Amino acid sequence: MAGVTNAAYRQLCREQGAGLYVCEMITSRGLVVGDQKTHAMLQFDAGEKTRSVQLYGVDADVMADAARILIRDFRVDHIDLNFGCPVPKVTRKGGGGVLPYKRDRLRAIVGETVRAADEFGVPVTVKTRIGIDEDHETFLDAGRIAQEEGAAAIALHGRTVQQAYSGEADWSRIRELVNAVDIPVLGNGDIWEAEDALKMMSETGCAGVVIGRGCLGRPWLFGDLAAAFRGEKLRLRPTLGEVGRMIVRHAELLVAISDERHGLTDLRKHMAWYFKGYPVGELRRRFAMVSTMDELHALVDLLDADAGFPEAELGTPRGRQGSPRGKVVLPYGWYDDTSGCDLDLADAEIGVSGG
Repeated sequence: MAGVTNAAYRQLCREQGAGLYVCEMITSRGLVVGDQKTHAMLQFDAGEKTRSVQLYGVDADVMADAARILIRDFRVDHIDLNFGCPVPKVTRKGGGGVLPYKRDRLRAIVGETVRAADEFGVPVTVKTRIGIDEDHETFLDAGRIAQEEGAAAIALHGRTVQQAYSGEADWSRIRELVNAVDIPVLGNGDIWEAEDALKMMSETGCAGVVIGRGCLGRPWLFGDLAAAFRGEKLRLRPTLGEVGRMIVRHAELLVAISDERHGLTDLRKHMAWYFKGYPVGELRRRFAMVSTMDELHALVDLLDADAGFPEAELGTPRGRQGSPRGKVVLPYGWYDDTSGCDLDLADAEIGVSGG
C-alpha cells in the first residue's frame, strides 16, 4: 500500500509471521527517469530474503524497462503489476483500475513486463479489480490475458472501481476467476482476521490471500494468519501495553531507515489504526503529534497497559471506506472500444496511489 508498506513496516510485519511482504507501489516512469523519491522508496532490510515490489504504469515499454531496473539494480525477486487504483485523478486519465478495459493495452503491458523479467528468471504477478462498474467487468478477460502472457498468478480485489473501498467485497467473483484460469488466483478484499482468510479460501478455492487494509494498525495479523494456516487456534489479542511496545518497535524501525524527525512524522498516520477501539482518550491526539523518541516513550508509559483487546473491533474494517462513486470518471470516449495501444496515458502516472 502506497505510503504504508515501506521497509520498516514490512520488517515489523515479517517479525510477526510468515508471508511475502510487498514494497509500497512504485511508478514505472519515475523509476525509469531516475526520480530520487521513487528510488528512495526502494529500501529493503537485510532480513528481506525475497524482495517484492508492486509496480504501476501505463506504457508497456516503460514498464519493461522499469522491471529490468528493479531486478538488475535493486535485486528484486518478484514484481506485482497494479491495475486496481480507483482514485479519480488516475481513472480520468485512463490509468489504474480502468486500464484493463483496454484489453490490448493490458496485454501489451503484461506481456512486455513478463518478457523483461523472464530475462532474469523473476516472476511477475497481476492485481486487478472486478471491473469499472457492474456494467463493465474486466476481471475474466484480465485473468485470461495474464495467463496467456505468462504471469505467474493473478490477484483479484472483489470490488469494482466504482465501489472503491465501500460496501463488501464480492468473493463469488474470485471463485469465478479460479474456475476460468489455470494460473493461481489470489483473493483480496475484506480480510480483517485470520478466520476471514480461511473462509475466503474455502469458499472460492483461491490459492492464497492478499492483505491490504486489514493489516493497518494490526501487524500481528500475520502471526494469526501463519497460525491459522498451520491449523492452530491461538490468536493474538494484545493488551494496550503490548500495542504501545509494538508502536515503539515500529518507530525504531522507521528511524533506522531515515532519521528521528522523519521517522516519527511517518509514524503519526498509523496511530488511529493502532488505537482503534482501545480506551486511549486524550492521549490519542498527543500520539498523533509525537515528534521524538523520548516523547513517544513517555506517552506509552501513560497508557493503561492492562487494558484488554477491544473484542468488538474483530472483523471490522480499517482504513479507507467511504461511499461508492456515483460514476467513475473516465477519458472521453473510453467505452467506444476495447483497444488502447495508441493512446497517450502518461498523465495517469502522476500522483497515483494503491488499489
